[in-house]
Amino acid sequence: MLLKTFGWSFAVTALGLVAAVFYGGWTGFGIVAILSILEISVSFDNAVVNAGILKKMNAFWQKIFLTIGVLIAVFGMRLVFPVVIVAVSAKIGPIEAVRLALDDKDKYQQLVTDAHPSIAAFGGMFLLMIFLDFIFEDRDIKWLGWLERPLAKLGKVDMLSVCVALIVLLVSAMTFATNAHQHGGIHADKAETVLIAGIAGLITYLIVGGLSGYFENKLEEEEEREHEAEEEAKRSGKKVPAVVMAGKAAFFMFLYLEVLDASFSFDGVIAAFAITNDIVLMSLGLGIGAMYVRSLTVYLVRQGTLDDYVYLEHGAHYAIGALAVILLVTIQYEIHEVITGLVGVVLIAWSFFSSVQRNRRLDE
Repeated sequence: MLLKTFGWSFAVTALGLVAAVFYGGWTGFGIVAILSILEISVSFDNAVVNAGILKKMNAFWQKIFLTIGVLIAVFGMRLVFPVVIVAVSAKIGPIEAVRLALDDKDKYQQLVTDAHPSIAAFGGMFLLMIFLDFIFEDRDIKWLGWLERPLAKLGKVDMLSVCVALIVLLVSAMTFATNAHQHGGIHADKAETVLIAGIAGLITYLIVGGLSGYFENKLEEEEEREHEAEEEAKRSGKKVPAVVMAGKAAFFMFLYLEVLDASFSFDGVIAAFAITNDIVLMSLGLGIGAMYVRSLTVYLVRQGTLDDYVYLEHGAHYAIGALAVILLVTIQYEIHEVITGLVGVVLIAWSFFSSVQRNRRLDE
């Protein structure tokens, strides 16, 4: 079971680490190994949330998720996206960004360092919206009830998460501008860039959310039609066209899952800039990590882990919220990457043990 689910991940790991040695020696090997672990740790929340969607899909579409879907995740979000981030923030063309990343690493590193406030603002706002939309929703199962109950009541106010996120962005930008004036460090005019990048992150989230909602609605429509077709077939005695309808429903669910997966990729890519600015090593490390995240998603589904450990999804979203705060803080202050990697692991481990304790209480 374990080898069947993680077999491709093990193979990609071996190939990626060998490529890292040929490209960057043992230093490159170490960086890729660290990035792989970082991607798995900060994206465990991704696996938990994705598993909640993937468990509704049959074995065929789970395989599609692990093949075609992984090409989108590895080559799209982990290879192309870092280049796009630098190109947009440094205001250069994508081809020029790739050339600098390969041929002039010092200049590329300086571009990434200069662009960090806008990268952190964009990613921080995006992840903050994911967390806020989760925490303001009223749920049957609550992990930290003392916190989640009052927040769920507040969540009945329309657009509250957007308002809170904008307030946090304004405070971050104003603090950034004030400190820049007082200490004469990074130019104060970058506060405007931070504000614009944060708003762009918010807009991106709203677009992704809109697409996700569209796919989810399409899925619900297909499931409703399939149910009506089954009922009609029972009454008339005709054969049910279940394969066609299930195929359409699963296809829309696959698209929905890919949109979600792409949105969660921001945290790993942005956190990777804290480890290295070498685009080749970054792509290798994040690609290996992405394979394990997707295999872990399937493993969670097949083992029924989410049904058994009901607080895991909560812990994953709290980890997202913590990472969002960390990114916004790093606009002005430096935070060690070890903290970035560990905070998610700690929160998810806490939610796991809370789930175990809950199961024991129910069994008594």
